[in-house]
Amino acid sequence: MNDGGLGRWTRIRRLAGAWLNDRRQFRAGRLERTCPICGYHGVFISVGHPGRWDARCLSCGSRERHRLLHLWVSEGGGDKFAGKRILHFAPEKAVMRRMRGNPLYETADLMQEGVTHKVDITAIPLPDASYDVVMANHVLEHIPDDRKAMRELLRLLKPGGTGLFTVPINATRQTTYENPAIAGKAERWAHFSAHDHLRYYGLDFADRLTEAGFAVETFRMTPEQEVRFGLLRDEWLYVAHRP
Repeated sequence: MNDGGLGRWTRIRRLAGAWLNDRRQFRAGRLERTCPICGYHGVFISVGHPGRWDARCLSCGSRERHRLLHLWVSEGGGDKFAGKRILHFAPEKAVMRRMRGNPLYETADLMQEGVTHKVDITAIPLPDASYDVVMANHVLEHIPDDRKAMRELLRLLKPGGTGLFTVPINATRQTTYENPAIAGKAERWAHFSAHDHLRYYGLDFADRLTEAGFAVETFRMTPEQEVRFGLLRDEWLYVAHRP
């Protein structure tokens, strides 16, 4: 993933948007953070509705999950994506900008325009063992049959390939909370924290990946690094290998 931020006017526009969205975030002195992607050091701004303070890099626009992914990719000073064929589901702009020009990087989604493959993640018309890496950040909580999606992602990986996944996790619960009867937008907000989420994963998310055939490990930073890089305390990266 390449370094580099965006221009001065983009920063000004983002600052103005954050101020209009929730000016309270600027009333008290905010702790400066460091973006490991673009090198920006300064105040991060809010993102989302309701706003999540200290979430977005003012320079490159990355959010917490993007910075966590980058820290894994660049762990030890290298580039774990180098020479890897990658398939990224529901690709985020912050990641696509850094992968631009990489002929081994492909994108996929059922609804998003401009992707390489417009496909359903539970029925992907691509050959077995085609990719070295598959990525899905905050995708599986939207999928009715998430277990089927996991099996499809495993199928696409070459032996020894890696799946990179983040999902909303309730770390206070072992078991994933889901109920198909909860269908209204207001009810889903109340139960799953978003109108288009179908479940709230517990710590058994790793077990679901294991049942699909992955060998699973997790990646997270120290508490001090979570503060420094503006990461979420309750989010970690699932690194799932195809044996």
